[in-house]
Amino acid sequence: MRRDEAELAPVIAPLPESLQQRCIASPGLLAQVLVSKYCDHQPLYRQEQIYWDRHQVWLPRQSTARWIQLASEWLKPIYREIKEQMMRSSYIQVDETPIRYLDPGNGKTSQGYLWVAHRPGEDVLFEWYTTREAKCLDKLIPSNFNGTIQCDGYTAYDRFAKHRAIEGQPVLLAGCWAHARRGFYDALDHAPKEAAWVLKQIGHLYDIERNLRHKRAGPVLRDAYRTSQSLPICRRIHRVLQRWYLTRRFLPRSTMGKAVSYTLAQWRALEVYLKEPEIEIDNNLVENAIRPTALGKKNWLFFGDADAGQRSAIIYSIIESCRCHDIEPYTYLREVLTRLPTMTNRQIKDIVRKAWAAATRKCNRQPTYLALNSVSLEPRVLNCHYRIRVILCGTALKVMLGSGYRLPFGPSKYCPRAL
Repeated sequence: MRRDEAELAPVIAPLPESLQQRCIASPGLLAQVLVSKYCDHQPLYRQEQIYWDRHQVWLPRQSTARWIQLASEWLKPIYREIKEQMMRSSYIQVDETPIRYLDPGNGKTSQGYLWVAHRPGEDVLFEWYTTREAKCLDKLIPSNFNGTIQCDGYTAYDRFAKHRAIEGQPVLLAGCWAHARRGFYDALDHAPKEAAWVLKQIGHLYDIERNLRHKRAGPVLRDAYRTSQSLPICRRIHRVLQRWYLTRRFLPRSTMGKAVSYTLAQWRALEVYLKEPEIEIDNNLVENAIRPTALGKKNWLFFGDADAGQRSAIIYSIIESCRCHDIEPYTYLREVLTRLPTMTNRQIKDIVRKAWAAATRKCNRQPTYLALNSVSLEPRVLNCHYRIRVILCGTALKVMLGSGYRLPFGPSKYCPRAL
């Protein structure tokens, strides 16, 4: 309002777009709650105690639970974009892990499963189902997927592959040598000599793969190495296992007998990586993506209900994908939750982690200068989240984006967060 027009009503600027009207949770606080639970594995009741005991801030767990639901709803478009981009590829790794959830009305917990899909070097996708049946794979993997799925020997994958073949949309199943190796490791006490021999041969296969990773080998070199070195080892293992199986050298129910039977039943799938250069030797990458959930459920024990499972799957997908692209989860979530209310659906692909990481690297390579009055140059005002190099020249401060330098302060009006 103007001084000479005091009778006019005051002009109030419109509120900026937010995740929810009249919500006290800012994007930074929401990101902190999400990272604390799903990255640092802190249950909500423990976060409630931390905020009150250390900061005298009362954030009841009922409120933080509603905030997690709010954040998961806003993150759904990014989650769908992750799934769409992943399923356009021709190779994914799939695994599942059990997690308990509260079953309202029964006064006890039931068993649910997080199904996880991962493309090596790309994003991670979690989906929640209350069963472990093959129909879960029909929902996880769209009907237009045409490629290779690397998995363990769980029978649901075979049923899924047969069902897709009947529908005229075949998929190729690749086996996991880490699962095959596990059986022989468990059999060391039962048949130490024979099991140790198999483990040594499998170790040679992994030595070849380790050498290829060290060389950063491409598809052509991987195919040449595997054909010339790995294939003879695999044939040697197969001949020995077949001889043991046909001569009944080990009882079928013994640990060694089970290891031999499992490996022979999976042999066609175990040989797929020899013919497909882009396929990994095992499923360990997707199992590594699952590991944080195992740490988390030791602290928070179970999901609050079945619907909470899918909300957690969305947030786990975002956080684990950030880790795959070397992005700090809190920084990404705070930035995304700030921008989402003003974005359109067409802009979602620009904030998926891979695109966001590429844009951030490009920004960090561009020098930026910021002039400040040298009189106000105090440590508390040098706030910046970027890696910077500071050079004092006369009365001006040049701030240049660089590498290897970081100031331990947060953003301020003197050094804005987005340069």
